[in-house]
Amino acid sequence: MSKKPRSFKRKAIPRTLSVSLAGIRAGGALAVDSAMQKVMGRGDRADDSEFARREARRFVRELGKLKGTYIKIGQMLALFGEQLLPSVLVEALRDLADQTEPLHWDALESFVRDSLGERFNELEIDPEAIAAASLAQVHLAKIRATGEWICLKVQYPGLAQVIDSDFDAVVRMLLLARWVKSGRELDSWLESMRTHLHHEIDYRREAAFTSQMAELVQGVQAGDISYHVPDLHPLYCTDTVLAMEYIDGYSVADPDVAHLSLERRNALASAMLELFFYELYDWGVLQTDPNFGNYLLCLDDRRKKTARDELALLDFGSVLDCSEDFLFHLRHIIDAGQQQDVPRLVNGLIGLGCLQEDASEEGRQMFADFCQQLLEPLRPPEQLPAE
Repeated sequence: MSKKPRSFKRKAIPRTLSVSLAGIRAGGALAVDSAMQKVMGRGDRADDSEFARREARRFVRELGKLKGTYIKIGQMLALFGEQLLPSVLVEALRDLADQTEPLHWDALESFVRDSLGERFNELEIDPEAIAAASLAQVHLAKIRATGEWICLKVQYPGLAQVIDSDFDAVVRMLLLARWVKSGRELDSWLESMRTHLHHEIDYRREAAFTSQMAELVQGVQAGDISYHVPDLHPLYCTDTVLAMEYIDGYSVADPDVAHLSLERRNALASAMLELFFYELYDWGVLQTDPNFGNYLLCLDDRRKKTARDELALLDFGSVLDCSEDFLFHLRHIIDAGQQQDVPRLVNGLIGLGCLQEDASEEGRQMFADFCQQLLEPLRPPEQLPAE
């Protein structure tokens, strides 16, 4: 078993240099490979070559070694980068696992004490983290006065000071490796990514969305499945610590969940999908990071074929408060896709900024086909294309 790190390496120059060197190495390999592809008459798509795949995997390994914010940035690139990044890089980034070892409590204790002030002494904090990710780790804590157990999500020390320099380092790598080209479209996309990253470490914002979502899901059900958002404990919430109700549940990937009846698993899956439609059509806020780690399943008696299970929703750092214009176009796209109305679908994609108005007919049709395939699971069986 690997030892817990006592602190993360926060020296900007070595971390930045490591990423830059990875970018230069990949850029050189891609340039040589592109030239060879042309000489051999295979076109100029170096992103399709084995060289490109190998260099993409190598770069992802470098990100994995650096840990911390670099892993989070890599995961965001995989999630949001399909429009601007080569497919081989996106594919490699999807394998970037968030397997951060938690910090020793002695590396965090003074940081948490400073953050909570006098309130620190009101808590009995378990020094063993129950979860750790690229930007934070979670500890159980007991409120001494009441005996209630709560969760403390603790942001890693110094994160706010390095997050921009780490992001800039990855951008330089992308340019050095020739995986992206400079331009206004890239600048706009990168600015959106940077904003998203800052939202992830803005605990005041996350606390506000947690409270908002708790109100929105109150009394809402999808069939027999109810939703639950953990209660906040504002007395112990700060800029770098988020305190909330402890929920004892099962992860989506837990083997016990796989052994539930098909009816119950289908009901839970439907509740997750139904949640998206509540967000889109009723609430106007979207969870843009719907990975399975952001859900817990609070199960009724697991031996029952049908039961009243509960879906607990966690982590609202990536919630997007959508504009009416954005919501209009996204709803328009889904409706047009369901109706298989390609012209309306294309208009919605243009309105959302996914397609340029001067896009070729071939490009429009390809994007429309892609969207319709994504929406196929929502259509009645009789409307599905023949195998």
